Amino acid sequence: MKKTVIIGASTNPSRYAYLAAEMFSQRNIPVVPVGIKTGVLFGNEILNIKDKPEIKDVDTVTLYIGPQNQPEWYDYMISLKPKRIIFNPGTENPEFEKLAKKSEIDTLRACTLVLMSTGQY
Repeated sequence: MKKTVIIGASTNPSRYAYLAAEMFSQRNIPVVPVGIKTGVLFGNEILNIKDKPEIKDVDTVTLYIGPQNQPEWYDYMISLKPKRIIFNPGTENPEFEKLAKKSEIDTLRACTLVLMSTGQY
C-alpha cells in the first residue's frame, strides 16, 4: 500500500489536510501526518516537522503548506525519497518542482482529495 506523508497536517476539520487524512483513513492507506502543530489524526500522531522525522518507504508526499513556507523544508522533503510530490491547489511552486525533478521525484499539480475521490490516487 502507498505510504503517504501529509506535510502541513492539521487537526482542524475545516482544513484540506485534515480531510485528506480522513479519506486516507477511510481507504486504509497508510499515512504519516507531519506539521508544526501537535495532535492525533485518525490514530496517527502528527510528527513535528521541525524535528525532521525520518520516515521510510514513502510513496507520496502531499503538500498542504504554501510556497512561501516550503523553502525551509525542501531538503527534508527530498530526503524522504518519495516517488512523487503532489502540489495541492495553492501549494504550486516551480522552484521546488524543479528541485524535486532533479532528485528524480515525480511532481503532480493536483488535488489529493479529487484524486482519491475519482480513483486516480
